[in-house]
Amino acid sequence: MRAVVCRAFGPPEELGIGELPAPEPGPGEVAVRVEAAGVSFADTLMIRDLHQNKHKLPFAPGMEVAGRVAETGAGVEGLSSGDRVMALVYDGGHAECAVAPAAETFPLPDGVSMPAAAALGAAYLTAHAGLFWEARLQP
Repeated sequence: MRAVVCRAFGPPEELGIGELPAPEPGPGEVAVRVEAAGVSFADTLMIRDLHQNKHKLPFAPGMEVAGRVAETGAGVEGLSSGDRVMALVYDGGHAECAVAPAAETFPLPDGVSMPAAAALGAAYLTAHAGLFWEARLQP
């Protein structure tokens, strides 16, 4: 599949377009045909090997996607092929297909565009982490 490929850790200028094997969902996972992907600060850490999650080269960066369910792994319920979703992935979001945990894959309402949905993941998690983890806001 076509992807933005990180072949060596470094700045964004070192990324290229290339081919990677298409991922297959395992148990509890969902394969998403990516229609839009976010770009976040975490991606810049990932391609420089500064992110807390380490990646084996080559890989596609990208941690937040929106698209349609391509396939579900064993045990996944409530999501079907063709469903519009947004998902948080550990990497691989800047590719034609990405695999996400089903628990981090969410159905999209019809009125939400794919680009808007792809941008929700990091924005929501950053705000949530700041409010609840750092500021210790109580519900």
